[in-house]
Amino acid sequence: MAVTSGSSAASGVESHGAPAAVENAQADSATIGDSHAEPRVIQGRARLGRRTKLLVKHLNRGEIAVIDHLDLDRVSAEELIACGVLAVLNCRASSSGSYPNLGPQLLVEAGVLLLDMPDDSLFELLRDGDELTVRAPAGEILREQKRLGGGQVLTLERIRADTAARRREIDEALERFAHNTIEHMREERELLAGKIEMPRFATDFRDRPALVVIRGVDHQRDLRALRPYIRDVKPVIVAVDGGADAVLEAGFCPDMIVGDMDSASEDTLRCGAELVVHSYPDGRAPGRHRLERMDARFKLVPAPGTSQDIAMLIAAEKGAKLIVSVGSPFNLVEFLDRNRRGMSSTFLTRLRIGETLIDAKGVSRLYRPQPGLTPLLLILVAGVIAMAAIIAMTPALRDAVELLWLRLQLLLGMSG
Repeated sequence: MAVTSGSSAASGVESHGAPAAVENAQADSATIGDSHAEPRVIQGRARLGRRTKLLVKHLNRGEIAVIDHLDLDRVSAEELIACGVLAVLNCRASSSGSYPNLGPQLLVEAGVLLLDMPDDSLFELLRDGDELTVRAPAGEILREQKRLGGGQVLTLERIRADTAARRREIDEALERFAHNTIEHMREERELLAGKIEMPRFATDFRDRPALVVIRGVDHQRDLRALRPYIRDVKPVIVAVDGGADAVLEAGFCPDMIVGDMDSASEDTLRCGAELVVHSYPDGRAPGRHRLERMDARFKLVPAPGTSQDIAMLIAAEKGAKLIVSVGSPFNLVEFLDRNRRGMSSTFLTRLRIGETLIDAKGVSRLYRPQPGLTPLLLILVAGVIAMAAIIAMTPALRDAVELLWLRLQLLLGMSG
């Protein structure tokens, strides 16, 4: 796969079968962004996925991601960057203008070419593995030298200008969040009042700390920072969906996996953790069918809210003395950046479990690792070696040690 820069004349490429909406958008694509954008030609294999969190599990370095992600959030952008994609073709608005979401800026700052497509026709026109050529700043997309259409190239200059404008209008986003929170308080009284019926779990939380790992902001970095805490305290590890993969990658094994089971890999689901499927209040649980095909045992918890809410509530209801959250949004900016209706439910869940909840960043800053036995043994051995060297190099000390040894032999009856 190659990424090249330079002027590329796209006008001579013939168009075949492109949808009218895509064709019309091409006329405007050259006017977006900044007029000084450097021409780029990017070539790579297409990988299609309407759900970004699932697509990143199959992306390879040097490929072009075709996604359907309204208001691209920070977590998804970081995962796309980590996969090493060259370009992202988004069939929804990467930023709808409702809130200054961080995803588009992170992608473009990392050198990833980001295009907003006018519709989702690429999912009909392309197949996984198709070789594509993307030209910027024109925003043209070609396959086998035939133009499929064009999109809007999002430049850093434009993204920063839009972000600044959205920040000036943030009070509207806060108002929507507040209304959403009140709506959740009305709809999810059972969740917040502790009236959700929980099955009997094999995992024992009583008077133990719990670590709840969510696929979220800096979750991998936080797990690395918490390694001494996990080693010394040995908390109950509860992973939420794709967070289970991150736990295993960090070298630990989850005690419980909670979620709809669509993000964790099959090998992860077979790691021996207790499986808890979060279903809709009416009992519908799409994830249970996957586990049934695997012939895996699981518990079912019908409840409103998100899977991370259920994971935290399980830990709190079953007696965990402390709940450490990894990857979960912990401030207002992160709640708004996720831009999901369920985030208000998570906000309310945090209010309910109150003082038992702490963020991983707080633990890593306050916790002082206990010294292990290995460093103490190394210091002792080093001291003995240093003392032996001093005695060997000092005749008076050597004579004194020999005299002490003879007396010890006499006392113990070891002399011949």
